[in-house]
Amino acid sequence: MRKEKEEEMILAGDVGGTKTNLGLFVQGKDRPALKDLESFPSRESSDLESILEQFIESHPVSLAGACFGVAGPVHHGRCKTTNLPWEVSEQSLKRRFGFVHVRLINDLAAMVRAIPLLKGRELVSINRARGEKGGNLALVAPGTGLGEALLVSQEGRYIPVSSEGGHVDFSPTSDAEVMLWRYLRKRFDHVSVERILSGPGLVHIYSWLRDERRTREPAWLRKRFEDEDPARVITESALNQQHPLCLKALDTFVSILGAQAGNLALVGMATGGVFLGGGIPPKILPALKKASFMRAFTNKGRFSELMRRIPVRVILNEKAALMGAAQAGFGTLP
Repeated sequence: MRKEKEEEMILAGDVGGTKTNLGLFVQGKDRPALKDLESFPSRESSDLESILEQFIESHPVSLAGACFGVAGPVHHGRCKTTNLPWEVSEQSLKRRFGFVHVRLINDLAAMVRAIPLLKGRELVSINRARGEKGGNLALVAPGTGLGEALLVSQEGRYIPVSSEGGHVDFSPTSDAEVMLWRYLRKRFDHVSVERILSGPGLVHIYSWLRDERRTREPAWLRKRFEDEDPARVITESALNQQHPLCLKALDTFVSILGAQAGNLALVGMATGGVFLGGGIPPKILPALKKASFMRAFTNKGRFSELMRRIPVRVILNEKAALMGAAQAGFGTLP
């Protein structure tokens, strides 16, 4: 019986605003083991079902179940995705594909499940704190949007808590950030943290600095903005110190990210550690290691000493959310 259990295969999905990763997993010795993987551009499909059809057609295997981490709030097995015009439901997936066991969870609830499964080489430390053994864990993940989640320690096990914390109000911590808020308030009815801590958010920061300082962009930078993803251009130009405005935009982003990560650490009393996931943190490691990130993270008044004892780690495993979805999927099997 044990051998049969190990050979059961789960279809797991990490459904994001930019891309959808689908993978086939079997239960490995200490965590789900990936057997096959495909990635699809999300915006080129009208719904998740059409992507699943392509994947299943090219991977005709017997499935014990499926679990999908979706970027959006999941209520009673249904999700209206935040950055895509999709509606997904467990019942519709069951009907269309004949899944016996299928589960939808928030994408950050999937990623946070993977944290205890990660190995040392899949993490980079931002500070030297060790953290409290068995303490709560927090996850902040900027990418296409901003996701947040917690792992709450309860009687020797972790309970994942999803959230839509990326959509809380942006709270400025300096006069300059107040000016950024005012700039964005003219464009958006609600200035959420995601309006700043995301790929599009980095572009918003850059645009504010450019307009505020009335800076003329050099021709090479304008050309790159026309031909490439602006957030990537800003990041690369900042890390390579090619343009001071890009450098200032990334520094501002990092400082606000530090403050928001610290906020979540306090909300969840994440004495076990704060983890930075998503697509952006691994790409900006040199900027995160500057003093400005930890300065903003620990700048919590009477709780600054507590903040200095909380470890901060960057997740390097790009498939962490997919692995977490597989872990949740195996947990649904009888």
